[in-house]
Amino acid sequence: MTAAWPKNMPRSLDYPNVGIDAILEGAAHDYPNRLAYEQGEQSITYRELREQARRVAGGLRARGIASGDVIAFHMPNSLSFMVAYYGTMLAGAAVAALNPAQPTAALRQQLESVAPKAIVTSASCASIAVEAAPASVEFLVGVPGGGELPAGVTPLADLLAAEPVADVRIDPNQVAHLQMTGGTTGVSKAVRALHRNVVANVVQQSAWRAATLPRVDEEGRLHLDQVPEAAGEHMLTPGAGVHVAIAPFFHGLGLVGNNVDLALGTTVLVAGGFDPERMLADIEARGVTQLIGSPPMYYAMLRSPSAATRDLSSVRILVSGAAPIDTTALGQLRRVFPNADVMEGYGLSEATMGVSSGAINSEVETPVGSIGIPIFDTEVDLRDSHGAPVAVGDVGEMWVRGPQVTDGYQGQPELTAIQFRDGWLLTGDLARRDEDGFLYIVGRSKDMIIYKGYNVYPQQLEDIACSHPAVAQAAVVGKPSEIAGEIPVAFVVLRPGADETATLADEIITHVGEQVAPYQKVREVIVLDALPTTPTGKVSKNVLRERFATTTV
Repeated sequence: MTAAWPKNMPRSLDYPNVGIDAILEGAAHDYPNRLAYEQGEQSITYRELREQARRVAGGLRARGIASGDVIAFHMPNSLSFMVAYYGTMLAGAAVAALNPAQPTAALRQQLESVAPKAIVTSASCASIAVEAAPASVEFLVGVPGGGELPAGVTPLADLLAAEPVADVRIDPNQVAHLQMTGGTTGVSKAVRALHRNVVANVVQQSAWRAATLPRVDEEGRLHLDQVPEAAGEHMLTPGAGVHVAIAPFFHGLGLVGNNVDLALGTTVLVAGGFDPERMLADIEARGVTQLIGSPPMYYAMLRSPSAATRDLSSVRILVSGAAPIDTTALGQLRRVFPNADVMEGYGLSEATMGVSSGAINSEVETPVGSIGIPIFDTEVDLRDSHGAPVAVGDVGEMWVRGPQVTDGYQGQPELTAIQFRDGWLLTGDLARRDEDGFLYIVGRSKDMIIYKGYNVYPQQLEDIACSHPAVAQAAVVGKPSEIAGEIPVAFVVLRPGADETATLADEIITHVGEQVAPYQKVREVIVLDALPTTPTGKVSKNVLRERFATTTV
């Protein structure tokens, strides 16, 4: 693996014993007048971000928020999201970022599981947050945009009018994020990412992408110093990067990724939603230096007529994650982005964000289809069902160990004990390793479906489908899709006496769709006389998937 390692970079890093507050303070000190975030006509510098975050923290503390409390975030991506996020960090509270598109019942269940003391929401979805708020919630804060806030919701402006907190030092062992995920089991739960986990992953990712090493000054501020001899042509330059934020901030890729951007002094363009034409125009106009997203985003960009005419030479790093991307598309991306190092990466919420990636400045090129090698101080073992290591080239479950592996699941010690063993995280993902040390994902456990980069778990959809009066059994599998990666398709067996009417499939799709988030919806229903089963009576989903072996939508 030596040849695959980033040139002139150490194999191990020093991880500062600081919290996320040190990242904000260091960035504001190093890049005070640089724009941190832009959204439309709005913008905020790093100095202004620190000042506003300190005021939000003061406003939260004045309303009774103390270290260890939880604040739920329920809103789309926005500049105000990040102001409130860093304000929450400085107040010492943990952020539980939740999907604003999910139905009220699902939102209430997640809120009850994290027991927040407050909710930060936006006018566009505040009414749902008010309805779903559990008894633990003492007040709601509304950020601007999307209309009028409901009565009783405190405007963010009120917090910004508060006296700012003084310099703070967050305990690195305190919870920073309660990241909602289906994880390795498909059951919605909150991952406990500590401040030290987030800082470690930020240090790892920054070193990987920009050849930096961490340094903490006498004031406790975190700085990232670039190693000149390791800064290859594709490496990012601290204080000079531009990134379009497409990943939702309620997802670890978006939330932790923002901290990486912050540490590197990056200007983040906050997109209100993904539009390939606008994305390509922004890349050309703003000199975007890095792109991080899921395969559907890149497929859409490649299909855009302007992909071949725009000047996209500013992009140095292009990372595809969340799901495999086909080799043809990777080749096309390398042609469309001529100066970019195009690679795949792997991560999961239980490991804060990132675990492996193709090396940006190494002596050998990462093979197409590989998720690269483990990043700094990260071990990946491939083991069989008994926990024994498998041979090179054989398939095994990925076990991960490193400073970014989180503290387990909130309020679920039994499940934590199953998935986190002696410092190792059992990911549930299957992979193989070649003789050069490169990793390749070959399958996913628990029959998880990835739709546009989101994890979709069949069991929930099957249960809801079976609650339809005409459905006796249901099995949901993923159907390959060039647009979405995979789409959920339900195979159903009807109850005796139920008729397969012309509208039944649409009725079942609507029935499921009304109870889940948009990305979880079943897109197709196929009626069978019986579901195929194994000798032990389990539904054989491999047989169902074989129907789609030569079909792509």
